[in-house]
Amino acid sequence: MTRPLVANPLDFGRRQLVVRRRRLSLRLSRRAAAVVAAVAIITVAVAVISLATGSYSLTLGQVIAGLTGRETGIVSTIVLDWRLPRVLIAILFGLALGLSGAVFQSLTRNPLGSPDIIGFDTGAYTGALLVMLVLRLSGTYSVTIAAIAGGLLTAAIVYLFAWRRGVQGFRLIIAGIGVTAMLTSFNTWLLLRAQTQDAISASFWGAGSLENAGYSQLVPAAIAFAVLFPAAAVLSRGMHVLELGDDAARQLGVNAERTRLLLVITGVALSATSTALAGPIAFIALAAPQIARRLTRSAGIGLTSSAAVGALLLLASDWVAQHALPVTIPTGLVTVTLGGGYFIWLLIAEGRRR
Repeated sequence: MTRPLVANPLDFGRRQLVVRRRRLSLRLSRRAAAVVAAVAIITVAVAVISLATGSYSLTLGQVIAGLTGRETGIVSTIVLDWRLPRVLIAILFGLALGLSGAVFQSLTRNPLGSPDIIGFDTGAYTGALLVMLVLRLSGTYSVTIAAIAGGLLTAAIVYLFAWRRGVQGFRLIIAGIGVTAMLTSFNTWLLLRAQTQDAISASFWGAGSLENAGYSQLVPAAIAFAVLFPAAAVLSRGMHVLELGDDAARQLGVNAERTRLLLVITGVALSATSTALAGPIAFIALAAPQIARRLTRSAGIGLTSSAAVGALLLLASDWVAQHALPVTIPTGLVTVTLGGGYFIWLLIAEGRRR
């Protein structure tokens, strides 16, 4: 049985929680662990509210009965077939976007270093548009593969533009902003040339929506994330070492360029998979790592806390998009609005601090 131990052979500044199991060892800040646990509890509460809320309202007992199989008929259909896939997808995509944002903000050492800003989401959108409007394919797998390919190709272009005897965070952001501007113009041109109905469908998808979320989307997403989440965890040690700088990383035995390239591929795949299945959903990858960092009061970017906050933000945003407004709107519009409010608050807070 694994037993948490308080190990203190070194002074890490904050009280640490150490978990050891055979050859695996995990060290967490106690505050970070408490924050993740609190965010997870709130996420479960929001998930239950989402399952109970809608045109056919359910009680807490009916939701639990539907989940456990003690309720059949219309209640089971509403909970398991209609609402549960959307809740699970919102949580899963939120985890992926928060994780992707944490990877890129750690690599660039800049709070603006998220796939939204660097252009990888826009590249994934371009790949999906080419498949939907030019090749006129609409299958889930074809759009998913095209979006991932578009995101990875955009990442390769940005990476090459930013390369100058290595890649630095600031150059990566500047190159990404430039590529984003070009891809945005290209996407607009594709929409203008498309037939009206196709352009409307593509534009609605481009706003970022979980409206069509179902088990057909959940399965491929779960398969992709089953590979990508462990990959990010394995690369996390090298990622944190890179925060010390390339020279320090090399002295500690980390191949800086190879680790950075693998992290870029993993982060892009996380973001592009979400974009492929739900459209570009802004703000989550950008804000989740910064909110998590402030909650945990840590100096660096934590992957676990960022992913947890991302899941809560996207799930709550999806509930707002469905139920808190007079009309249902795409989830991406809610996240963009929240993102604007977040930036205004951040500017005010920074102005007062200085």
